[in-house]
Amino acid sequence: MSQNPLPAYEQVKAFVKAQINQGVWRPGDAVPSEAALQQQFGLSRMTVNRAVKELAVEGVVTRVQGSGTVVAQLHRISSTLAVRDIHEEILERGHTHSTTVLLVETVRADAVLAQSLKVRAGSRVFHSMQVHYENGVAIQFEDRYVNPASAPHYLDADLTQTTPTHYLLEHAPLTEASYSIEAALPSAQEAKALDISTTAPCLVMKRRTISGKRVASIARLVYPGVRYSFSGNFQL
Repeated sequence: MSQNPLPAYEQVKAFVKAQINQGVWRPGDAVPSEAALQQQFGLSRMTVNRAVKELAVEGVVTRVQGSGTVVAQLHRISSTLAVRDIHEEILERGHTHSTTVLLVETVRADAVLAQSLKVRAGSRVFHSMQVHYENGVAIQFEDRYVNPASAPHYLDADLTQTTPTHYLLEHAPLTEASYSIEAALPSAQEAKALDISTTAPCLVMKRRTISGKRVASIARLVYPGVRYSFSGNFQL
């Protein structure tokens, strides 16, 4: 039997997702305990814990304090949204897109950022922030970190002429993406950039894109709730 090429924690994630996709486990069903998964895969507690935490972040499972882990409800795991370039999305509506670039820089990844991008803590990563406008009205605050191994010339891109999404789709072809969407209040910086109150409800998408074997980028996309709505389809 050939050796499984996936990292150990990804093997656990793939197993859980397969059980859900095949209908073996339904929304609300209990997922085997971390101890049971440890025994099944012969892995350390830390490795299994990482897998379950990432599944929870991706919205695949829900962790309930004192009650274990269960399969997320259908609306949490079945909504599918294409990775859209906001420039093209606005043009399709017959409107005009413009943007203000707030910063483009190189930073050192802290432990949390490094884990999200699957790079070493302290590694150089690229960071950009900008506001996207539709007919002059701010509709999206974009805060993005990019893995230099996937897009080494990202800092050279003119982000006033091409969006980060468009640039990355061209230079780091998408092979996989995950996202979560939640209602949240904007930070003071986000509210100022979007010209809204800090008490204005927003839709926040956290998205991670993968190109080949690397995480290409992670982004926090903030939309004023009164100005934007998501649409998609459901697959059962």
